[in-house]
Amino acid sequence: MAYRFLFLWLCFFTAAAFAQKPVFNIRFSEQLAVFVFVQEINPDRRDNPFKTEFSKSKYNTEKYQKLIAEMDTLAIDYTYHFSEYPYGSKIPGMTTEFLKKNLIATDNLKEFKNRSAGLVTNKPLIRLADIISEFTPIYRELIYEPNKKEFEKQLADIQEYSRAHNISGYFETGLAFYGSSWDSSIPFEVAFYPLPNSEGFTAQAFYNNFVSAVQTDLTDHVSLFSVMLHEIYHIVYDEQPLALKKQLYASFKQNPSKNSAYAYMLLNEVLATALGNGYVMEKLNGTLDEEKWYNWKYINEMAKKSYPLVLKYITEKKAMDKEFVDAYIQLYDDNFPNWSNEMDNIMCFRYMISDNKEDFRTIRQQYKRRSMTEEEDQVTENSIEKMKAVPMTKIIIVSKDHAAKLELIKRKFPELKNWKYKKDKEFTYNILLDDKTQLFIINQINTPTEKLIEKLAVQKQ
Repeated sequence: MAYRFLFLWLCFFTAAAFAQKPVFNIRFSEQLAVFVFVQEINPDRRDNPFKTEFSKSKYNTEKYQKLIAEMDTLAIDYTYHFSEYPYGSKIPGMTTEFLKKNLIATDNLKEFKNRSAGLVTNKPLIRLADIISEFTPIYRELIYEPNKKEFEKQLADIQEYSRAHNISGYFETGLAFYGSSWDSSIPFEVAFYPLPNSEGFTAQAFYNNFVSAVQTDLTDHVSLFSVMLHEIYHIVYDEQPLALKKQLYASFKQNPSKNSAYAYMLLNEVLATALGNGYVMEKLNGTLDEEKWYNWKYINEMAKKSYPLVLKYITEKKAMDKEFVDAYIQLYDDNFPNWSNEMDNIMCFRYMISDNKEDFRTIRQQYKRRSMTEEEDQVTENSIEKMKAVPMTKIIIVSKDHAAKLELIKRKFPELKNWKYKKDKEFTYNILLDDKTQLFIINQINTPTEKLIEKLAVQKQ
């Protein structure tokens, strides 16, 4: 009987644990704040409040500039992919994010190094901790202490606002809509740090973390939490079960619309915007925001058009499914039928192959917005095969060995079976592939890449 009682008690305890609401731990993380501070005062970073305060301080010396430069060279940034997931549906694992996660989770640098051992090799890990240690008193003197009173009050206000407005409930709404799950024993760690003399705030979410620098005079908690949940909804989308991700991806591929591929590329950001900047903002503010929800027209306009559909699923407590996908694509077709031909849109998701690495820099300058990009610096059978497997805009620039490489391209893409070209004549060519993505081929003889890309843009108009 005693064993049976113990078993029943354990079952009850486990069920009760999973029935609990997700926990949001909101606090300040000095270790993370110092890490970000050192990154932001790098001379290569654009102007920001941290850089301004450091540059005019007594610490702007050769000694500390060398440490700033050294941190930028540490081998701590590695990425791995979840290859079984449809491309673009799962955020890659990133060691830098794990290190930030551990900076938030630990109370001192000794504990941080112990927890992070094995993520990267020991030498850069130790140097990273040393540099953070060197800059901690500088950060305190320049940033934290002058803003301590305002920031700590602000942090208390944010904590109270989160409790009073059931922020964890919006997280649960996202879980239901995306068809994701979350173990409530894993808290969401929310780390804020002060951003003095600023008119805006930054935000990022990864794993079970949300981090944000907030201006010390922030009073707009509605905007802060709508942005926070927007970022967290990316994590919830990321946590969809593999089977569901495959089903949704198959629904996009099987839909007959010629726009389905590019509608899919917008999906993650559109949904986070519709939920965070639409639904959460409306609930917290009492009215739907009439201003821009996202500072890029394709996301902004598609999120607003999708909002009634998203709201319907939320109200009915339904998870995304094939019917949702079909309705979403229909909204794209009905309202934005030409977006799949607009270069500003389709170049945001691009796979580039060129024998000249400078071409990548040129295209990055012409199309600065990049949601997903891949680059290969050789036109080969292997690079083309990898390109074909990725549902993104495809750009191939041939600048040498024209005859052989153009023939290779024609052979690798069945859609080019009847393609006719002159290998010794400069040209740009475009075709919609069977996977519903655009393929651009540039045969470059003398004209600069910039001009040829501009010519493509004119052709697409």
